[in-house]
Amino acid sequence: MGLTVLELEVGNPARPDVTERVEFLIDSGAVYSVVPAPVLARLDIRPLTEETFRLADGSTIRRGKGIALFKYGDRIGGADVVFGEPDDAVLLGALTLEALGLSLDPLRRNLKPLPLIIAGGVRDG
Repeated sequence: MGLTVLELEVGNPARPDVTERVEFLIDSGAVYSVVPAPVLARLDIRPLTEETFRLADGSTIRRGKGIALFKYGDRIGGADVVFGEPDDAVLLGALTLEALGLSLDPLRRNLKPLPLIIAGGVRDG
């Protein structure tokens, strides 16, 4: 199975014009994106909370979690972000992909547009 790597811009939602380019490993099995803490600090993004995460080997780690802006081409979205430490992989998770209106084709390992649907009742004429 191949790996899919993608470069995106990461920014602070309060200052969307100031961004940093970050290269991510796309992990559609991960819920959250992981960005190195020093990048987030330079963008003045601070953790809002600290969470416990389970790793593939069953162990747990604690990391800060906040909110970041993600840009890819003309797509832009906001999503939760985990403050990565030096040995953490830089990952692009499912919530960020969805916020950008994208999904990962698991066979071709490329991105495709995600249908944007607003659920609701049918309105009469």
